Amino acid sequence: MEELITQLKEMGFTEYEAKAYTALVQQSHVSAYQVSKNSGIPRARVYDILNILVEKGIVLKEETAEQTTYSAMPVSVFLQQMQQRWESNFTSISGKLEKLEEKVQEAESKVVMLKGKESIINYCQSLLKKAKKKVMLSMWEDMYDALREDLQEVALHVPVHGITLYVGEHLASIDQHRATHYTKKASTPHWFILSIDGQEMIYGHSPSTQETAFITNDPVHIYLLEDYIWHDVLINRLVKRDDQELEDWIAKERKAFFLE
Repeated sequence: MEELITQLKEMGFTEYEAKAYTALVQQSHVSAYQVSKNSGIPRARVYDILNILVEKGIVLKEETAEQTTYSAMPVSVFLQQMQQRWESNFTSISGKLEKLEEKVQEAESKVVMLKGKESIINYCQSLLKKAKKKVMLSMWEDMYDALREDLQEVALHVPVHGITLYVGEHLASIDQHRATHYTKKASTPHWFILSIDGQEMIYGHSPSTQETAFITNDPVHIYLLEDYIWHDVLINRLVKRDDQELEDWIAKERKAFFLE
């Protein structure tokens, strides 16, 4: 019951309003005194609370010469009202916020930090929905699997290119990164890059390993990281063969370059 009260509060009801309505759902056609007794609402407050719910149209008030009783609006009607109210508010808020966003004039390019696995995934999904010209990506399997359905959806109307690591059944337009000594190491960090239309980008460690990413509209960042993706794709296409001597040479050169 406490969870239900909390959820009703999240929908805009006060705690007393939520308690009064749920009490009436369980027992209707009762007096204000009985509502107070069943819900734990102080008697000094229960009349005001019930009148508020009557005004909101979710509680019915019946007055006779003998007494006044209260009943809950049927749950199905209540839920329909809440859904309609939520959809109306969502539409109104969306329109107003989008207009505000359109008015914002960015003085300069930015790079901002985003934390939290759910927030990172949700931001990636929102970017994919905005894509109009192209999507470029570099991802390990954990991040790709989290966005698999969204990528399949966006690929229906815009090109999706890039490279993945250890992903099974990826989009045909995406290259598969070769397995190397470096990628096979358990200590190798997983990362991802997602760029939309060459205008917006999010990049960082995969949320399953570190819940931090960076969002940018900075053209230098976007150019360099998109070029990094292309470079990775190109190298993998060039060495797409079983050449152990070449693989050993690449591993040696990498260690020397990064001073490992």
